[in-house]
Amino acid sequence: MSEDAQTAGAPAPVRLEVADGVAVIRLDRPKMNALDADLQRRIGAAATECAERDDVAAVVLTGGPRVFAAGADIKEMVQLGYADMARHSGVLQAAFTAVARIPKPVVAAVNGYALGGGCELALCADIRIAADDATFGQPEIKLGVIPGAGGTQRLARLVGPSRAKELIFSGRFVGAAEALAIGLVDQVVPAEEVLATATAWARQFVGGPALALRAAKECVDRGLEVDLDSGLELERVQFAALFATEDRATGMRSFVEQGPGKARFSGR
Repeated sequence: MSEDAQTAGAPAPVRLEVADGVAVIRLDRPKMNALDADLQRRIGAAATECAERDDVAAVVLTGGPRVFAAGADIKEMVQLGYADMARHSGVLQAAFTAVARIPKPVVAAVNGYALGGGCELALCADIRIAADDATFGQPEIKLGVIPGAGGTQRLARLVGPSRAKELIFSGRFVGAAEALAIGLVDQVVPAEEVLATATAWARQFVGGPALALRAAKECVDRGLEVDLDSGLELERVQFAALFATEDRATGMRSFVEQGPGKARFSGR
């Protein structure tokens, strides 16, 4: 969308809305949230802001009630050559990696199509809640290319290499029921309940132990990248470090004095 159109009152193609500790990153590029270069950069910027803001405890990523994101903007890409994409692919991956590395719980609320780059964007979340009529897929092979925003890596880590290869090699679409069965999504709900369900999941972390949540996410994510011994060492260091936090003292004292689940954390 041009700056002139936005100035004239059209909504921004990516909006960040924060309320009561939950941030919603909302894609809004009609008609199908095609992920052009501008949208990619805006997604990365929104993710960076979520990571930095103290008033954000958790993040919901949504494309709206009709479509999550139907992939890259092929009309934009068709004119690009190797040199062009060699330059831009780093920008693309950096934008999606910014979402994956938000040091807070992130949930993708998926309605409609999540294809190609849209599926890859959903993979950057910690969990995925999908509509019962949602459709996923990595159809890049049908264009003579492969997923380029993390699909070959994050999908394989999520559903296993054999399933990931089958989906990427064939480029076929996956309905919500199959996506749930293979672990591509974590919950399937009626279409009209997706955003509310995702927001409720995110809201449980408001007022939670932010530093412990950050440490837990980093241990799981980074641990998957290394051997078991290295992962265990990462966990050990993070576990010990949390004993220097105010939240650790608060949580343990509350448990001893009041029982579990009653601590009020400061995020320090």
